[in-house]
Amino acid sequence: MSHFTWLDTTEYPFQARYYAVNEHHLHYIDEGEGSPILFVHGTPSWSFDFRQIIKQLRSDHRCIAIDHIGFGLSDKPEHYDYSTQTHSLTLEKFILDKRLDNLTLVVHDFGGPIGLQVALRHPTLFRNIIVLNSWMWNSETDPDFIKFSKVLRNPLLPLLYKYFNFSPRFVLPQSFGEHRLPPKLLRQYTAPFANSRQRNGTIAFAKSLLNDQKWFGSLWEQRHILADKAFLFLWGMKDPVIKPHYLAKFQTAFPTAQTLELPTAGHFPQEEQADRITIAIKKFLNGQTVV
Repeated sequence: MSHFTWLDTTEYPFQARYYAVNEHHLHYIDEGEGSPILFVHGTPSWSFDFRQIIKQLRSDHRCIAIDHIGFGLSDKPEHYDYSTQTHSLTLEKFILDKRLDNLTLVVHDFGGPIGLQVALRHPTLFRNIIVLNSWMWNSETDPDFIKFSKVLRNPLLPLLYKYFNFSPRFVLPQSFGEHRLPPKLLRQYTAPFANSRQRNGTIAFAKSLLNDQKWFGSLWEQRHILADKAFLFLWGMKDPVIKPHYLAKFQTAFPTAQTLELPTAGHFPQEEQADRITIAIKKFLNGQTVV
């Protein structure tokens, strides 16, 4: 880890581990012992955004968190298939190679479709599913998405992502609720994308929103496969992009799920209100009522 001179090891005091896949190295952490919890991040983040929760859960649970290729401390090849589907297949291979089972899956943002596809393909490996501000359906008819897609189609957007590190520098902090991100923490989100060659992962996720809606829809059509899983929804209600009606849609599909709404949190509740999230997860895993 020493070559990541920007890394705040006080905030992120975990041992670096690496998994070889597609001729590259995927970074992950594997902390603690007990029933396993697998954390899957979205964009433009990495396992760092789960750090506070992992610090508190690792005394009772085995906490595993990956960095997708192109993110965090993983390799960031300039030429690579950064599609959302490839990230999901990589996660699937990781789970199978590590022989993980009886898993609690924690997903956020793009980690939702990435992780939930694996759960749909291997439902017997998963026991609980915890979703933070995410989705698993086609949004093409959603009025907010229709407006947003015009931004995504702007030919300047890939240039902003590539040359100005637009996603972590500007989009991420603007997606917070009332709990703003301090500059020293923002640095931990911007620094992994040090130069234009290392930013293709974030560009690919932006393109995925335009190109993969039918694939997201295919996940939703299979949701019955997960009907017997215990679900917990942890939702930042001030998320400017993945709004409360996304939560309501999840709740219609999984009516027995528990939900914790966080009225002042935005898109990153695990960063904004880590203690409340951690308490909720502990209660949920202990079979208690969360709210």
